Amino acid sequence: MPIPQRVQTGKGARVMETHELYGVVAVGLFCIGLAAVFLCRHLLKKIIATKIIGAGAFLMLISIAERDAEIIADPVPHAMVITGIVVAVSAAAFALALARQIRMKSGQSEFGGEPK
Repeated sequence: MPIPQRVQTGKGARVMETHELYGVVAVGLFCIGLAAVFLCRHLLKKIIATKIIGAGAFLMLISIAERDAEIIADPVPHAMVITGIVVAVSAAAFALALARQIRMKSGQSEFGGEPK
């Protein structure tokens, strides 16, 4: 039976399980991506921020799968993540193609500017 990995956060502090660490990092990635979507005006930066949000969601699913795994992790969230990665890559390619077309047609790559 494998021993769960633990991360020591400081001397005398509570031991943090790896799935808890993954969950905290996932929430951080999601928040960073969400802030970038709302604060950045450039289309490419918005697409990258959306990819960061997706990475946070995928990491959260992986941490949930590992949470109750004493012997083996739940395979359903892992299958969802693999499927989600495929969908996210195709959606990013589509978004980049749209951003390129917007840039070619309007000459702008940012939201909120004056049209040329």
